[in-house]
Amino acid sequence: MNYFYTLPPVFIGVSIVLVQSQVAVALSQQEVEQIAREITVRIVDTQDPTVSGSGVLIKHSGDTYTVLTAYHVVKDGGKYEVITPDTQTNRVKSVKRLPDVDLAVVEFSSSKDYKIAKIGNSDKATASNSVYVAGFPGRTAAISNPQLFFNKGQVQANGAAQRDGYNILYDNDTLSGMSGGAVLNEQGEVVAIHGRVDEQEIGEKSQSKIITGLGTTIYSALRQMSAVGVDVGVRPPDVVATGLKADDFYIRAYDKYDQKDYKGAIADLTEAIRLNPNYDKAYNNRGVARSDLGDKQGAIADYTSALKINPNDADAYNNRGNARSDLGDKQGAIADFNSALKINPNYAEAYYNRGNARRLLGDKQGAIADYTSAIKINPNYAKAYNNRGNARRLLGDKQGAIADFNTALKINPNLAQAYGQRGIVRALTGDKQGGIADLQKAAELSQQQGNTELHQKVLEFIRKLQQ
Repeated sequence: MNYFYTLPPVFIGVSIVLVQSQVAVALSQQEVEQIAREITVRIVDTQDPTVSGSGVLIKHSGDTYTVLTAYHVVKDGGKYEVITPDTQTNRVKSVKRLPDVDLAVVEFSSSKDYKIAKIGNSDKATASNSVYVAGFPGRTAAISNPQLFFNKGQVQANGAAQRDGYNILYDNDTLSGMSGGAVLNEQGEVVAIHGRVDEQEIGEKSQSKIITGLGTTIYSALRQMSAVGVDVGVRPPDVVATGLKADDFYIRAYDKYDQKDYKGAIADLTEAIRLNPNYDKAYNNRGVARSDLGDKQGAIADYTSALKINPNDADAYNNRGNARSDLGDKQGAIADFNSALKINPNYAEAYYNRGNARRLLGDKQGAIADYTSAIKINPNYAKAYNNRGNARRLLGDKQGAIADFNTALKINPNLAQAYGQRGIVRALTGDKQGGIADLQKAAELSQQQGNTELHQKVLEFIRKLQQ
């Protein structure tokens, strides 16, 4: 979903102007994925193999290969290795940071012949254009042998650089470890380097995520390479000074929202909409900012505008459902969540939200079914486990409830609600001391997290148990 409420010929030794073909022929997704497999490498810290990132092969000269990656992947000055597409391990010889951006180039030596990425026209990677993001997820308990993750999405905005030089936003799902991987267009050309993904849950009762890929366009990268003496044989077009465009305001609004300047974000998104009245993502995101300021009716109006422009925007349906639920219209909310799930059957947050609405309407079994669906899609969905546990508790299944709270806390040891719920169930099953211990932990966490409402409720439960 988008960032609110819910990423060949070898040119050597010469400087040339990149010339795009007159007609860009889109490749199939499978063809682009094959290109991604051939140009993407893993970068691993030899001192801690769990620390890794991705990179893109951009130059080959003699036995030296140059890889473009995110600077934060190699910033600690450790000893790094590059694992090439044929799984060969190569020691990194040098790391050069590019100025003003979260990018670096690394070099390694190999006598083998690897494919080099083609450079695309990143100026044409504009809002609603399809892009692919490729990279290797980090090693975890569940992923011992990372394989290339490749995902399709759409550009949200391509504009002026913000913090760390990020200047392109996209809605592709990505995983930790993919930083430094390629963002490719439909011709299989690199148009950006993936930097990071912003993912944060929004709302205690309703649930959406900020999931936005942030990258740096390849033209921005090329312009900075000369500062560190790196020439890949491609010169981007000169920057032409122009007034701010809709994408610039959209990206700036993202930065303001990230800093909780909701009014500032609304102002920038309003300007983005003025410049581009069909900017559905801007309507959606302005709706989120309005919702965060308590203007639920204004938020609903914005989500509705987004849906008029793009009737297949599952995020806008999900977000409108949240706003309707907050205003007490549970049936209207469920209708919106149904629409979101019809568009995207793998929308875990929409299942979660529908489960909440069903539970509040008294349909506890339906709520459990929805939470279970959300968990099947995202096995690490701690809040879904917590809420399923609550629904089970309400149905009298105390052991099932405790099992769900245990799982929620295993995933997220700082989930105050799960400690509170488990404490109540423990007390109800005769484990008064265990219940008090859980509630005290919930009180501690809720206070640390600034959740005053939960903190007061937990303290009241503790007082009752200690009487």
